[in-house]
Amino acid sequence: MATILITGIAGGLAQRAACQLLADGHQVIGVDYRSVQPPLPPGLEKLTICRAHYNKTIIEDLFRHNKLDAVFHLGRTGSFKESAGKRFDLNVVGSQKIMNLCVQHGVKSLVVLSTFHIYGAHPANHIPIAEDEPLRAGLEFPQIADAIQMDNMATTWVYRHPEVRTVVLRATNIVGPTVRNTMSEFLRRPRVPYLWGFNPMSQFIHEDDLVRAVLGCWRSEQRGIFNVAGPAVIPWRTALDLCRARTFPIPWPLTHFAVQLAGNLPYYLINFFRYPCVISDRALREAIGWEPQISIEDTLWSTVATARLG
Repeated sequence: MATILITGIAGGLAQRAACQLLADGHQVIGVDYRSVQPPLPPGLEKLTICRAHYNKTIIEDLFRHNKLDAVFHLGRTGSFKESAGKRFDLNVVGSQKIMNLCVQHGVKSLVVLSTFHIYGAHPANHIPIAEDEPLRAGLEFPQIADAIQMDNMATTWVYRHPEVRTVVLRATNIVGPTVRNTMSEFLRRPRVPYLWGFNPMSQFIHEDDLVRAVLGCWRSEQRGIFNVAGPAVIPWRTALDLCRARTFPIPWPLTHFAVQLAGNLPYYLINFFRYPCVISDRALREAIGWEPQISIEDTLWSTVATARLG
């Protein structure tokens, strides 16, 4: 039986991972800077929950008082409801703190969840994008700089500290019934806009398939940086059709105004509605034998079904 710390436990993805680990007989400690709203989903009765900032003393106590075998750092915040300073503090300073604590306390394995957004959507992108491609996102959109810096720090960590077997996962659009991230909430809107004249190829991965990737990396002997893509590459408008979304076009000159109306939609995502950012996860499939189990149709419909039927 292993003892595993999972960050971001207030989110659906971390809770799905915890549920699977508890079912397998492991001890799981969940931590988040946000409060965890009751009731917890079935299967999490034995979950230990702690509310703590990733850069404060409480997180040190969790490492000091528990012999941790592994850490799943799934708690990167992408919400632009938080200030840029708080995102930097959580994603960069907090992540560095967690990685340092893994070394100090002899944690054997670390899985860090990053994002494919750091590649950026750009007309010059290769298709598909492998893990050694340059990160273009920061050139035009400094608001994603914290995610790029976190990823750079984690990828350097893979080779700087071989005593902690570290895997960095750059996941495509994560969606699913319990995920409350920007893309999932965008697809659940009563009316979903698209850019007039653009229909880029897109990818989505179901939260449960991503959990399988995280657990597969932990159980394997692999270390390194891996893309995680979904079951298919489809045009954006096809994705909206599979979500049974009511759509309407927005001319490109009005996108800035549309982003302001959308509220929490980060401006860098607009380029993902113009240009493709298609990643290859061949390296992950070959390394651990993983592949997505949930079809693209079920992946998208499970994300929006409650909102649509409601």
